[in-house]
Amino acid sequence: MLCRLATSGRSSTKFIVPLACLASRQKHSLPDLPYDYGALVPHISAEIMQLHHSKHHATYVNNLNVAEEKYKEALVKGDVTTQVSLQPALRFNGGGHINHTIFWTNLSPSGGGEPQGELLEAIKRDFGSFASFKEKLTAVSVGVQGSGWGWLGFNKEQGRLQISACANQDPLQGTTGLVPLLGIDVWEHAYYLQYKNVRPDYLKAIWNVINWENVSSRYAACRK
Repeated sequence: MLCRLATSGRSSTKFIVPLACLASRQKHSLPDLPYDYGALVPHISAEIMQLHHSKHHATYVNNLNVAEEKYKEALVKGDVTTQVSLQPALRFNGGGHINHTIFWTNLSPSGGGEPQGELLEAIKRDFGSFASFKEKLTAVSVGVQGSGWGWLGFNKEQGRLQISACANQDPLQGTTGLVPLLGIDVWEHAYYLQYKNVRPDYLKAIWNVINWENVSSRYAACRK
């Protein structure tokens, strides 16, 4: 987005760095869940969902707003050192907000089963079968060291689906170029209260609440 600057003389319009636009930018906010905290029981407990959404995601949103405000001030001052120093906070909290906003819509109390239509055909084309895809995404998610995410993404350049893992809160598209379709959060706060340190049990359960309608909609949108 660019802001216009009116000037006198032959060149009546110039474009400048959008500092004024930044000043009027609305702050990020925590999105509402499309279901109740207890809607995913028994696969994900209400306590986990409440803490995950109202505490963890809310913290990413708040910290992102703080980091962006500081970045805006640094831009106004021309303080490049501060701009650079804020990059980790923007990446971590911005990624956390992006990832969780996708994650909540990827889940549904009426989810589970297999996708239909074009998404299922693409999965069969790129992974051999739905069972093979499920096994591969589960293995990648289990194998994330420490905290991070397992992802199904779409490679626009190659026109195919890909599985990937991202560390911490790194956003899939911002770090790999893949368009995010389905994300599985494997930070311990996503499952520890219910599954303790047994991540494979959590991953086995989460397939019962995957919202394939949402994933299919994302797949259709990124191919337009």
